[in-house]
Amino acid sequence: MANSSVSTPVEGKNKLWGVITASSVGTLIEWYDFYIFGSLATILSTQFFPLENPTAAFLSTLATFAAGFIVRPFGALVFGRLGDLIGRKYTFLLTLVLMGGSTFAIGLIPGFATIGYAAPILVLLLRLIQGLALGGEYGGAATYVAEHAPPNRRGFYTSFIQTTATMGLFLSLGVILLIRHLVGVDAFNSWGWRIPFILSSVLVFVSIVIRMKMHESPLFAKVKAEGKTVKNPLKESFGKKENLKMVLLALFGATAGQGVIWYTGQFYALSFIQKTMSVEFVQSNYIIAIGLLLATPFFIVFGGWSDKIGRRNIMMAGMLCGILFYRPIYKQMYALSDVTTMVEVPASSKIERQTNKNEAGESQVVQTTERHFADGTIQRKITSQTENSKLVESTEIVLPTSSFWILVALVFVQVLFVTMVYGPIAAFLVELFPTNIRYTSMSLPYHIGNGVFGGLTPFIAISLTSLPGATPFDGLWYPIGVAALCLIIGLVYINKNTYNTTND
Repeated sequence: MANSSVSTPVEGKNKLWGVITASSVGTLIEWYDFYIFGSLATILSTQFFPLENPTAAFLSTLATFAAGFIVRPFGALVFGRLGDLIGRKYTFLLTLVLMGGSTFAIGLIPGFATIGYAAPILVLLLRLIQGLALGGEYGGAATYVAEHAPPNRRGFYTSFIQTTATMGLFLSLGVILLIRHLVGVDAFNSWGWRIPFILSSVLVFVSIVIRMKMHESPLFAKVKAEGKTVKNPLKESFGKKENLKMVLLALFGATAGQGVIWYTGQFYALSFIQKTMSVEFVQSNYIIAIGLLLATPFFIVFGGWSDKIGRRNIMMAGMLCGILFYRPIYKQMYALSDVTTMVEVPASSKIERQTNKNEAGESQVVQTTERHFADGTIQRKITSQTENSKLVESTEIVLPTSSFWILVALVFVQVLFVTMVYGPIAAFLVELFPTNIRYTSMSLPYHIGNGVFGGLTPFIAISLTSLPGATPFDGLWYPIGVAALCLIIGLVYINKNTYNTTND
């Protein structure tokens, strides 16, 4: 008897870590698949859209990226319903297959130069499938882990699922940089960018094998065995006043603000560094990757802390930090690459001109003008022109070591805000709804908040800064405004009794 009493909790804990690992690996790969597109947005805009207007091509790429976010709520409805009817395990096996297949296919689509407007149309369709699949993935994984975890430790254990979104972005950046290094810059821009998409098929296969060995969650299995599953989860979730109230509170009191904080700190930060600051491609990705790596453990810190002091205050504090500090942070970021405020060293400047052949076999003249500044900053202006095309210009900034690490610190602070709002939110959402409608009920507000409010952040922010007379910082009014609205509603209407229940 003594041996039995000792081994049981150990076995239970080992099983729980197995559940977390299996769920996290699959979710990590789905986020990797989803983020490759955003990480390569600058290059993809030249591959799948006309080149006559680079700004319009980039905005079109961001719009296609955002489309995948917009349909996530529909995926939440479709797969959330399946998850509450047939179970968690098989539903997010299906989402994994759809996500992996779509990502692989994007890597095979010919460019605009080959098939014209069929290219962006095909990419858009596959992005929509990705968005639908991701709409069903997160809710299933978070619910699955939460339903295995002890109620008083849900924040801690579900926070490991929360790390997968950031680690998926980190993994996508790592793979992109590695392949770019292996094949070279020109080859990567021409065809090497396809490799990260195609590689996802291997990762998805491994994840499917792992997930096939998983069992259904004990809470859902119990509900199913007792005949307490609902015939119409959608009607139960959104047709009943008390449940609909919780759905709306989850959206406007938590996930909308969490979504804009998340996508500002990760994706808009990358877009701002690359497009507004014009920081060189490899440097910009290293900056984001290091910031993500340093901040990721704090998902677990704040998730575990929420078990002790409650979910709301930590999430609201993260939103408040974004509201107060985004504009000062981004002004400091911009100053690091603003050469108009720097002292130039003319003696170090140089101009190089070379002639080569482009992909079409045309003679192309490329001129690089390099300016050096006293703090070590280097600005390169690159122009290229063929006999049959107009002049194409681009600018890139190479930061000195000191500025590089200051920018890493500023990105780290933004991701720290992300960990505050995102670390506790899975447990918060799980505890709002009963087991028999949990997958459906929590998935919809999560994916509207993240997919619509959050996913549109880079597109809306960059669009705002493109308006006549706009400053580089005007795009921040969108996440600040959404976070402020969410903060007010969350502080007024969310209290400990709202979510601190077992709901089992």
